[in-house]
Amino acid sequence: MISRRALPQVLLLPVLLAGLTTGCVAGEDATAAAPPAAGELRIDYAYYNPLSLVIREQRWLEQGLKGTKVTWVLSAGSNKANENLRGDAVDLGSTAGAAALQARANGTPIKAVTVYTKPEWAALVVAKGSPITEVTQLKGKKVAATKGTDPYFFLLQSLKAAGLAGVDVEVVNLQHADGKTALERGDVDAWAGLDPLMAQSQIESGSTLVHREPGFNSYGFLNAREDFIREHPELVQAVADAYQRAREWVGEHPDETVALLAREAKLAPEVAGVVLKERTEVDLSPVPGADQRAVLERILPTLVEENQVRSAEEARAALDSLFEPSFAQKANSS
Repeated sequence: MISRRALPQVLLLPVLLAGLTTGCVAGEDATAAAPPAAGELRIDYAYYNPLSLVIREQRWLEQGLKGTKVTWVLSAGSNKANENLRGDAVDLGSTAGAAALQARANGTPIKAVTVYTKPEWAALVVAKGSPITEVTQLKGKKVAATKGTDPYFFLLQSLKAAGLAGVDVEVVNLQHADGKTALERGDVDAWAGLDPLMAQSQIESGSTLVHREPGFNSYGFLNAREDFIREHPELVQAVADAYQRAREWVGEHPDETVALLAREAKLAPEVAGVVLKERTEVDLSPVPGADQRAVLERILPTLVEENQVRSAEEARAALDSLFEPSFAQKANSS
């Protein structure tokens, strides 16, 4: 459990790469359509990124950046965050590490400026009563997954470990929430799930995590566009500072964090508790470096073999240049 002064190694069950909805819903902040004006910061929040929810709720950026318009954009998944970064709709977006690597390898000019969590947010899920008990039984089956997100990369790694390949299953490309629905309706045989939707399906619908492997989950990265880093380093630093402040706030307010996730994502408190207290580690260094690189080194061959990147050379170059640790190194919460 989370102590008042220090977080445990894990927060509750798995959260991703991605979010609970397929996009902004009525009442959410809309994605900016035009490049930012002077004095504007466009940043995402996501149900799979608990620190973003805290910062948005506490309004630290709005209070600290006088004269700067702060626009919040909901990311429904790593793929949507990367789309917004690539399309210049946000300046900073939260993704899984594997998704950040894939995006940079395929030409999106982003840098990881801070690490927000080390989650076990992805697993392979089957519906209640399913006869499937192991990965090899997925051969020839329909598996829902959101391409370009950690659950999708989790699926590819799991298939490879079981002696299969991506072509051995029929991947049904659905956003996370739609994948959950498809599984529970029986439209697919399995789902590469993402918390908090995955925990919700477990608790409320009796779904089963048929395959878990924490090492196949990459860290949560907050990424900034390179042009924004060059032009507004002071705003990037302010965001990194706010993330460090949020990390400490979560450690001191575990129950409030659970309640915040439940309220924002419209989850039952017990579901939010599983996500945050059992499968998400927040008490870790925010500086992207050796630990994150080691995970991505393991994932990179799968990205190449499954044609998720343009070439092995570009993927390697992307990994070598993905991290910008200086902002997290300087971050403080004072």
